[in-house]
Amino acid sequence: MAPKWRDLADRFAEQIKTGQLPPGTQLPQIRELVEAGEGSKETVHKAYKALEAEGLVTSTRGHGTVVRPRVALKRLGIARYDKAKWRDGDEVAFIADRVASGRAYKRNEQTQTVSRVEADSLVAEGLGVTVGSEVYARARLVKEGTQPTHSLTSYYRPEHVEGTRIVDPTPGPAGRGGGYRVLYDAGYEIDHMREALFARIPTADEAQLLQLPAGEPVVELHRTTYTADGTVVEFAVGVHAASRFAWEYDFKVPDSAQDRKGQE
Repeated sequence: MAPKWRDLADRFAEQIKTGQLPPGTQLPQIRELVEAGEGSKETVHKAYKALEAEGLVTSTRGHGTVVRPRVALKRLGIARYDKAKWRDGDEVAFIADRVASGRAYKRNEQTQTVSRVEADSLVAEGLGVTVGSEVYARARLVKEGTQPTHSLTSYYRPEHVEGTRIVDPTPGPAGRGGGYRVLYDAGYEIDHMREALFARIPTADEAQLLQLPAGEPVVELHRTTYTADGTVVEFAVGVHAASRFAWEYDFKVPDSAQDRKGQE
């Protein structure tokens, strides 16, 4: 059985990690918890020291114990799609972000639903099909622990994914290596992508799904994935809680003048 101070620390830690105690919240004074029957002064002091050691709170004279702002999760750019991660290993994109951020993860922190839907104008343009065409929609909700970080819905042409693990609604990535490995095994090796990002106010449904505090915007991602011959094999729309990600890109700076000289 865990000591009483550990139980108290774990209760506060869960409230912090799930957002019930957001950054900047001041925890009760030690004497208040003692008077509330949470334990002796020593018990509460040990619990607060444990939370401080775990990086969840800061304690300063005159300000008490306050929930620390959590470092945003790195949302990698090019590096998250490195073929060595998913083709040769099992580090799908959301896991690559966690690894780069030094954060723990579980594969079942990604849940999903799969359905056949009619392409609206956005999806039709992204996939290069006509409006109303039937496509597969693979909608995922990704959480860190119990807190949602983002949603992502990938759309595919049926002829590319019919009968593959991509259309299996089992929670978690679509098998080892995820969806890109499935496409690779089906003969559709991804070669290049285009991503577009923009911020906006969330809809009421998005705010509820992502458990957003009032006034927080979202970052919407549109991702188009191509094979070497230009075939679009995935069009994805992601909605990310703005405060939970820091977007990071690392790329070679182009020199189009040199490129032209090399072609002469």
